[in-house]
Amino acid sequence: MQITHIEHIGIAVKNLDEAIKFYENVLGLKCYAIEEVEDQKVKTAFFLAGQTKIELLESTEPDGPITKFIKKKGEGIHHIAFAVKDGLQKALNQTEEKGIQLIDNQPRQGAEKMNIAFLHPKSTNGVLIELCEKEE
Repeated sequence: MQITHIEHIGIAVKNLDEAIKFYENVLGLKCYAIEEVEDQKVKTAFFLAGQTKIELLESTEPDGPITKFIKKKGEGIHHIAFAVKDGLQKALNQTEEKGIQLIDNQPRQGAEKMNIAFLHPKSTNGVLIELCEKEE
């Protein structure tokens, strides 16, 4: 697997509109995209900080993964996403061969037309890792 860069840092928030105000009014960042990803039960907002994106995540369902995360751990960093080169499925296969537990065995569609897959935090020192690749 070849990682090219940190694609984004995902941050779980209770209220997307209020969080956007903080990132814009206090930090001076500009929200450049808001998108709902129905199968992940989440609404996202993206900011660019230098060359790294910040993705705010608000649950759209009371039983969604972001709601569960916030109930368990509170608002905050949810995941770190790494961009991979030379095929996401290949990266998943190599990762699994090294004994890492996968959440996604196959890539799926995420925000910003990215193919994504998650590695289980039980195998990654407690950090939810997302691997992603721009759809060609």
